Amino acid sequence: MRKLPFGLCMLLLISVNAFSQEEQVDNTAIQKIRTEGLEHSQIMDIAFHLTDASGPRLTNSAGYNRAASYAKESLAQWGLQNAAIDPWGEFGKGWELKKCYVAMTAPYYKPLIAYPKAWCAGTNGLQHAEIIVVSLKDSTELPKYKGRLAGKIILAERTETYKQSFEPDASRYTDARLDTMANAKVEERRPDTAARQRREQLMNGLRAQQRLATLLKNMAKEEGAVAVVSVGNKNHDGTLFTQGGGPYKSSDPENFPDIMLGIEDYMSFQRLAKAGIPVQLDVEVETSFQTKDLQGYNVIAEIPGTDPTLKSEIVMLGGHLDSWHTATGATDNAAGCAVMMEAVRILQSLKLQPKRTIRIALWSGEEQGLLGSKGYVKKTFGDPATMKLTAAHEKFSAYFNIDNGTGKIRGIYLQGNEACRPIFSQWFQPFADLGAKTITSGTTGGTDHLSFDAVGLPGFQFIQDPIEYNVRTHHSNMDTYDHLIEEDLKQMATVVAAFVYNTAQRTDKIPRKELPKPKS
Repeated sequence: MRKLPFGLCMLLLISVNAFSQEEQVDNTAIQKIRTEGLEHSQIMDIAFHLTDASGPRLTNSAGYNRAASYAKESLAQWGLQNAAIDPWGEFGKGWELKKCYVAMTAPYYKPLIAYPKAWCAGTNGLQHAEIIVVSLKDSTELPKYKGRLAGKIILAERTETYKQSFEPDASRYTDARLDTMANAKVEERRPDTAARQRREQLMNGLRAQQRLATLLKNMAKEEGAVAVVSVGNKNHDGTLFTQGGGPYKSSDPENFPDIMLGIEDYMSFQRLAKAGIPVQLDVEVETSFQTKDLQGYNVIAEIPGTDPTLKSEIVMLGGHLDSWHTATGATDNAAGCAVMMEAVRILQSLKLQPKRTIRIALWSGEEQGLLGSKGYVKKTFGDPATMKLTAAHEKFSAYFNIDNGTGKIRGIYLQGNEACRPIFSQWFQPFADLGAKTITSGTTGGTDHLSFDAVGLPGFQFIQDPIEYNVRTHHSNMDTYDHLIEEDLKQMATVVAAFVYNTAQRTDKIPRKELPKPKS
């Protein structure tokens, strides 16, 4: 028998191995998913109900509860099982803005775009007050303002000047940028002492500013000031990025009124006041606190698995339902929730009968530190502090997350799980024409997939086109329905539905990384 050359033998062996490792994808089902997701979508109706119809969705607020009830009821109507508003632990006070009116009345009249920070108290009716500019380098300068703050609105002097940006608000990833992401290598991170010191200096500076601001607010409250006004570098052109004004636990006192302004108004007030021209404002802020139920709640529902052996295993998809309070949280993150709801609607409408159970989760408390997903993972799969794991941990396959705005899916972050590269590469092939194909070894943070990763479960966030996310909509008063891109959302829901279905159907669970060490 004639022997084949060694090189040819190796080539054949590699080919056989590659063929044996091919994913068994149901192309007929994938085509049905494409047709339903791209041609019969209901995603904009879902997005409407989560945004315009529900309102702002600060965790534990009335708006969050409206959205959670809508989501639960919709999922149940589509035929999902065990739909529930599921408690994950204590969150704290609910808070809602009831009224906000701010206008300059002297030296002339001007209506203002302004929003109080969350969990701040109101102003006890309409207040007429003068601006006082406070210049503080550190806490030793606070005493010089003692006795001068009563009845005033406090503006901390700002030395930075506004710098225009010449970058477009909306953008998509270029092919070159995606290639760079795809070719990124996972390298062992070496300690960078200089970088660590710079980070520590920056954090120490931010903490010092925060402490000084807290001391100023305490002094303002004691002296009977009306409010403080704040500004950030991104607050311009009518867009205000507004988050929390202080702690929100049941035992925490109401925070002193802190009102965000645009840099144009803020700097105008500062210049006028320092020139000796009195600036007076009319301010009326009314807020309400909800303290009867301090629990945080997620929305959970399932498509039960049908395989006698695999139906006890779980595939999850999700996004965070909570938002900040100055808009309706369309891109952060009604977009992600609408995509995930549409993805399970697609699967349910096609009656595909997945082998594994598919579970959707819409999280709360994400904006305060991934609280809803952390609470759920801890009670369901394991505690990252001790790495004491439950039986459900072994039965889990993968979690997929959307939380980067309205931009379509361009690929996926492996989160260091290189074994998934060939799997996801095949799964993206039917969607290359829709722009989804990039797989990067890189990791990404700040989204709920990290709660799963923290206990060694495969958790993934998709790569999305940035669109206006970081410069216009994220945590701002511009985060509304009109900033959603319908075609992008359809594409996302279609890709996600296929990934979730493929995960539910494959012979094995998604590969895992090495378990992390306990954090305690």
